[in-house]
Amino acid sequence: MLEVRHLVKRFGGLRAVDDVSFALREGTITGLIGPNGAGKTTLFDTIAGVHAPSAGEIRFRGRRVGGLATHRIFHRGLVRTFQIPRPFAEMTVLENAMLVPAGQAGERFWNNWFARGRVRAQERAHRERAQAVLAFVGLDRLAGAHAKSLSGGQQKLLELARVLMSEPKLILLDEPGAGVNPTLLLTIVDKLRELNARGITFLVIEHNMDLVMNLCNPILVMAQGKLLMEGAPDAVRRDPRVLEAYLGGAGGAAEVGLRPNVGTPCPPPGGGSSSNDARAAARPSGTP
Repeated sequence: MLEVRHLVKRFGGLRAVDDVSFALREGTITGLIGPNGAGKTTLFDTIAGVHAPSAGEIRFRGRRVGGLATHRIFHRGLVRTFQIPRPFAEMTVLENAMLVPAGQAGERFWNNWFARGRVRAQERAHRERAQAVLAFVGLDRLAGAHAKSLSGGQQKLLELARVLMSEPKLILLDEPGAGVNPTLLLTIVDKLRELNARGITFLVIEHNMDLVMNLCNPILVMAQGKLLMEGAPDAVRRDPRVLEAYLGGAGGAAEVGLRPNVGTPCPPPGGGSSSNDARAAARPSGTP
């Protein structure tokens, strides 16, 4: 689905992304991990069109997208979220979701006078779609609240809802667990699994190793701008290069959840009853 071939992104003399190659299979949830400064966010930005590649090639669904403007990549179904959500703070939650679909008739000045019926019908359809998406992520009760009033975890859910309004094929998800309380984290994980089962592919940057090891397969590991390895969670946990990249060896690996049999506050599919009960309590009833 996504092919990255010998990708390089330079900033002056610094190679933030240094000859990185990998391919994402459609229908997977792939993790992207690495210590701070490894080049993960720059890789996301280059794939999403924020930065033009210095060298190499990016293909999405067989078509070259490297160097295209962000809105053109977005319209092809490749979208990204941000570690720090960026909603329109003074707009309501519902309005934040409704403004996402492209090509809205009401955006053209004259349509508001000469094509009012079309504008109203389209707005009604977008409102219904947004309400369904907000119900899916559990924010339907807050649809009329201003986005600035949401907690950090709720803003993550709004970010996910906004992405879903674009009907994406591949989502680049930047640290979905950062700053999120455990209850909302369970909700987010459940939603990601459900969306993946419906056919959406994910590439996920995350520093919560329990979340990555239970949610993602395969996992890409970056260090100093390079792709260090790619493999299944168990292979990543045991790879000495990964332990060295994070903490200089296996001695401190448990601190980042890289040793086998690590605790799992983010439960795997079909986890224990207490985790299931927590997810059931947090699960909204609507679906998009």
